[in-house]
Amino acid sequence: MAKISYNKPALTYAEQITQLQDRGLEILNLERASHLLESISYYRLSGYWYPMLIDKANHKFKPNSTFQNAFDIYCFDRKLRVLVIRELEKIEVSIRAKMIYVLSHEYGAFWYQNSSLFKNHIKHSKSLGTLQNEYHRSDEEFIEAFASKYLDPLPPSWMMLEITSFGTMSFLYSNLKGGRTKRAIANYFGLNDRTFVSWMHSIVYLRNVCAHHSRLWNRTMSIQPIKPQTTLKPWIKDDDISNKKAYFILSMILFLMQTINPNNTIVERFKALLSEYENIDINAMGFSSSWQDESLWQ
Repeated sequence: MAKISYNKPALTYAEQITQLQDRGLEILNLERASHLLESISYYRLSGYWYPMLIDKANHKFKPNSTFQNAFDIYCFDRKLRVLVIRELEKIEVSIRAKMIYVLSHEYGAFWYQNSSLFKNHIKHSKSLGTLQNEYHRSDEEFIEAFASKYLDPLPPSWMMLEITSFGTMSFLYSNLKGGRTKRAIANYFGLNDRTFVSWMHSIVYLRNVCAHHSRLWNRTMSIQPIKPQTTLKPWIKDDDISNKKAYFILSMILFLMQTINPNNTIVERFKALLSEYENIDINAMGFSSSWQDESLWQ
């Protein structure tokens, strides 16, 4: 299909409402709808009424589609992201702590500078450049105290990695040479190192989705975590689930939290969220019909 120039005009809030009504969307409270369009934006909300379209090419809505239903899905998604980002913080902190402890005891305080520990020296050099930039940008008191007292160009890993992004942490781990030490970190979380690399990469992606307030609930993930063949801790038994949907991502978080916080309340909070928003189609999130029978979800 030949490309064309974009020539659609910007619409006023009143024109946006008229357009939605003309396309078949029921709007009971026009004043509230106008306020939400002003506060959230038409385009962001459109991702939540998109599943209600019966004719996506011409933007025609299914019968009985309502603006309120789209906003309810938006609210559910926002609360889902809050739930996810809360757990990702714990996961990131725990992985950071385990990497620092294991690698520092095995290879010394400055292991991350030792190129012999890494598979690809070009990638390692790139990582060091990123770390140096993060070090020089940091205004943490402990970093300033280190710089004023010591001659070393970079601090020990337990300082350096505390100011390092999780993306850089993931990049460092994936570039480590295979062996007992790399396996020890992954095994602590119940995985082999290949799967752990994939899951760390997915966590970086997922964190970015949440941080940018992007739609999560029915998203098809651009970066999919590996389906583990074997695990050292309980995992879901259904092999047919998609690793591109929210169900797999939430299951991945639950799996890791078995190590980090076995007494977590993720399942209870997620079920409460579903009860609050009964119009959510969990099939669009990749949930199977037997998800509540999985031991991981009990």
